[in-house]
Amino acid sequence: MSAALKLNAPAAAVPVPVSELLVVVREYIDAARFDAADRLIGHILAGSPGHAEALHLLGYNAFKRDQPEDAARLMEQALAAGAAAPRQLCNLAEVYRLLGRLDDGLAAVRRAQALAPTDPVGHFNEAMLRYERMEPDICIRAARRAIALKPDLPEAHMRLGQTLLLTGALKDGWESYEWRYQIAGAQALMPKSDKPQWDGAPLAPDQWLLLVADQGFGDVIMFSRFLPWAMARCASIAVAVSAEMRGMLEAHFPGPRYFSRWDDAPPFAAYCPFSGLPRLAGTLIDSIPDTTPYFRAEPPRVAKWRDRLDQLVAPGLRRVAIAWAGRPTHNNDRNRSITLDMLAPLGAVPGIALLAIQKGPAVAQAKTWQGAAPLVVLDAEIECFEDTAAILENVDVLVCVDTSVGHLAGALGRPAWIMLPYAPDWRWLMQRSDSPWYPSLRLFRQPGPRAWTPLIEQVAAELSALAGAAPPAAPA
Repeated sequence: MSAALKLNAPAAAVPVPVSELLVVVREYIDAARFDAADRLIGHILAGSPGHAEALHLLGYNAFKRDQPEDAARLMEQALAAGAAAPRQLCNLAEVYRLLGRLDDGLAAVRRAQALAPTDPVGHFNEAMLRYERMEPDICIRAARRAIALKPDLPEAHMRLGQTLLLTGALKDGWESYEWRYQIAGAQALMPKSDKPQWDGAPLAPDQWLLLVADQGFGDVIMFSRFLPWAMARCASIAVAVSAEMRGMLEAHFPGPRYFSRWDDAPPFAAYCPFSGLPRLAGTLIDSIPDTTPYFRAEPPRVAKWRDRLDQLVAPGLRRVAIAWAGRPTHNNDRNRSITLDMLAPLGAVPGIALLAIQKGPAVAQAKTWQGAAPLVVLDAEIECFEDTAAILENVDVLVCVDTSVGHLAGALGRPAWIMLPYAPDWRWLMQRSDSPWYPSLRLFRQPGPRAWTPLIEQVAAELSALAGAAPPAAPA
């Protein structure tokens, strides 16, 4: 046979061990190449149907795609096929947590702990589940066990800090909360610099302090109250803030240099995120700056919206602003947001008009509203937070989930009723119906995990009492 014929002969199949293919699958998932991971897993399962680890990784890939129902189904199949290693059980427990299957999650994590009692991940997963179950003392113990086993596990420190803050232990909570920017990917929100994080000490007049309006819009509103405290210590302050919030901060806290592009940052001596200022200020429950209202709506805009709402809402109806969903990318949005149809009991309350100040994709749900109360959708006319502030000055009350408009109402000193998940964000503390951060807010809490129906019925009853109490006063 000639050399040419040999070169043209079909190549012999080269078997690749499944274990090596699974390594490539994990690399694809870590690199967010989810389609490639699915294809390779499909090839593995075609040759080895029911392969436990391949099934588990298929479920894990679904989890990374934010498809928890598919993830649970596939991981359960993998478990039945023998994928019962501690980390596999921890992955399944996390999926169960996202689905609200807290008992199933706890059972899975206990199996993981029994198999690997010194693995910090199992104890961290327990802490996450205990928080959702509103078992803060057990959550704190589990987080501390994880930290004892792996002192540099930032996620465990973060969960510990959030839980301490939830219970009102602010001093220790702030310290653990500082670990949030050690979590992988979180540093992208901070400036790329070798300068130190500010320790709260005064800087020289010619030294710039860079403050970063970090996290979500609600956090920016909440923590901006500490700007005067920082300004009293540093003459030269620059604030990195998103374009959406920049105008509000410039109007209410003049003095700093505000910018929305890192290229515009001045040379700075130290930096600090807004969310780090309460720790530096030594903030405790009884020393939260009581400065509300520290935002004010612009009078001309208030007058403009008064006229507009007079056109849209029949006289004699209570004006109830509503927002039912937060930012979809928020890591707890599955627990905090609802759909508009769930607010049907509010639509049955006589004597009110609902004003939807919802922004984002959830606005589309208004097209199918069938409540008796009129629903006025204002999304197309709301151009900025200043518009929302002016609207809030012209309504009787805001009813919303835990999202930025609730913070805005609180900063304006306007009445708002916040509907909270069973395991709320730490800033709303536990059990109480008021907030030391915002005296004008009233908090409504779920009686159990994802128990929205009784909460919304309670809000509807309170709205009925409000509507029947007295004729609405003319807007100021």
